[in-house]
Amino acid sequence: MTPAGRLTEGSAHAIGCPVFPAGTGNTELQLDAIAQLQPRVYTGTPSFLKILLEKGRELGKPTASLKKGLVGAEALPPSLRAELKALGVDVLQSYGTADLGLVAYESTALEGMILDEDVIVEIVRPGTGDPVTPGEVGEVVVTVLSGNAVYPMIRFATGDLSAVLPGISPCGRTNTRIRGWMGRADQTTKVKGMFVTPGQIAQIVARHPEIARARLEVGSENNLDTMTLKIESTKAMAAAVAETLQSVCKLRGKVEVVALGSLPNDGKVIADLRTYQ
Repeated sequence: MTPAGRLTEGSAHAIGCPVFPAGTGNTELQLDAIAQLQPRVYTGTPSFLKILLEKGRELGKPTASLKKGLVGAEALPPSLRAELKALGVDVLQSYGTADLGLVAYESTALEGMILDEDVIVEIVRPGTGDPVTPGEVGEVVVTVLSGNAVYPMIRFATGDLSAVLPGISPCGRTNTRIRGWMGRADQTTKVKGMFVTPGQIAQIVARHPEIARARLEVGSENNLDTMTLKIESTKAMAAAVAETLQSVCKLRGKVEVVALGSLPNDGKVIADLRTYQ
C-alpha cells in the first residue's frame, strides 16, 4: 500500500496484467506465492528482489518464472543490476514521487532516464532554486500541470540529486534525459526504500540522555543498504539504542559506541557513504 505500488498496479491493469500485491517482508510466503502463481514480472525495490531470488535458491523454491523487473525507490548501481541479471531477471528502473507520480524512466538503451512527457524538470543548486549549468549535479525540481498528478505542482523541490545527460537516447526517444537518482540534497536519505531523517536521529538521542552526539552512517554491503548509528557515550548501551533505532526508523541497524569527541565536527547527522555511479 504505497504510492508507487498504486501507480504501477494501475499501469499493469491498464494493459491487462493481473497483479499480486505483496509488499516487503514475509519472504518465504512470497516465494511460495511465486512458485504457485508463476509471475513473469516483479515491481518493487531492487534490493528486495535480490533477497527473494537468493532466498529462493537457498531454500530450493522456484523463481524461474520471473524474467523482468521494474524497480525503483532506491539506487540501482551497475553491480546490483548485473547480480539480478545473473539471477535471471532483467530490470529497468523508474523514478518518481508520491506527489508527482512518474518523473523519468529507463529504456532498453540503459543510458540515463528519460523524462516523462507530462513533467517539466529543472536541475537547481540546492538551497537556492537557481539552475545549474548543463551536466552539473543539483536538486531535481519538477513542475506537473497534468498527467499522473492529482493536482498541479509548481517547481516542487524533490530533495533528490541528479544531472542532465546530454544528447538523445539511442532507443529513439527524444525527450531530455537525467542521470538518475544520485542521492539527497539534504541529509535525509533513503535506506531500503524508506526515508530516514535527521529528526528521527534526534528522537533517538532524546530517548537516551546518555548519548552526547550521534551520527548515522549509511553504506552498502553486497548491494544491500546498511546503517550504523555511531554514538558518543561513556556507557555500553548499544543493544538498548539499537531497539530504539528500529522503533523510530522502522529499520534495523547496528549501533557503535565511540569515545567522546571522536565523531567528525562537520554538522552531519546522517552521512551517506554509498556511491551512485
